[in-house]
Amino acid sequence: MSTNVPQNQENQEIDLFQVFTKIGSFFQWLNTLVFKSIQFLLKNVVLLIVLVILGFGVGLYLDTNYKSYKQQLIVEPNFESTDYLYSKIGLIESKIEENDVAFLKGIGIKNPSVIMGIKIEPIVDIYKFINSNTQNIELLQLMAQNGDLKTVVEETATSKNYAYHTLIIDTKTKVDQQDIQPILNYLNTSNYYSSYQKIYKRNTAQKIKVKEEVIVQIDAVINQFTTVDNKTSKNDKLVYYNENTQLNNMIRTKDSLVNVLGYLNLALLDSDKIINDKSLILNKINNKSINGKLKLLLPIFFIFLFIFMRFFISFYRKESLKAKEVSVI
Repeated sequence: MSTNVPQNQENQEIDLFQVFTKIGSFFQWLNTLVFKSIQFLLKNVVLLIVLVILGFGVGLYLDTNYKSYKQQLIVEPNFESTDYLYSKIGLIESKIEENDVAFLKGIGIKNPSVIMGIKIEPIVDIYKFINSNTQNIELLQLMAQNGDLKTVVEETATSKNYAYHTLIIDTKTKVDQQDIQPILNYLNTSNYYSSYQKIYKRNTAQKIKVKEEVIVQIDAVINQFTTVDNKTSKNDKLVYYNENTQLNNMIRTKDSLVNVLGYLNLALLDSDKIINDKSLILNKINNKSINGKLKLLLPIFFIFLFIFMRFFISFYRKESLKAKEVSVI
């Protein structure tokens, strides 16, 4: 055992020496790499500057002359037509990808080549979603038990229930409202939803008429009470107001009917279209992806390409020399 201990210590010393040797070799390699990199930059500094200027110039030209634009429409689907809206947009998107000019011209788009793409996204308004129906908050709580609430409110199954959605159309050039209108006209063309619209407007108008008649009747009763009440003494009037709960209920009913009438009148106004367009933002410059960034990206690309080519040529020459030496032997 006494002979094994010195051997173990000696092996450990050898292992430590090898580790330090490898660390020293790594730093030596790193120093050499840094030196060669500096040497390469100094040797090619003029060419690199030329590449940067060239890349910036070409990128600036492309960014200036080949802009793309984004048209944004906020729309509101009526008559439970959200699924219909998404399916129609999906169809148009597929036709654009297929470059189906006949279909696009058939729906009224005069210059289909200008349109690069179309998509639709929900406008997440969780508070309005909850307030629109008391059952919605229970639905969200149930769905959130198995996942993150943020993910739940943004997923497709939930997002289609929001009132407003953003329609995004990417174009190669600037457009005006007349270029976008055919798409809206196409979305509002549906035999089923047109029939639904007529029935909805008729029912809403009937509800408004009935509630207005009820309000007139309530006003008549209140006026009759006021006429009778004017003949009583002031003290009797106070007692009468406090004890007449039926009159208070009628006043509250009238207030409720007035609120409902306001909602129904707005609903009737919004029911003129199957898909209501609420706002339109035209010709917003698209800065997503590499759009507008080529003046920064091209200089980097040119430098990377130059370094890669120099490395490839150097590697090829070394391997060619090795191959010649082997063939001579």
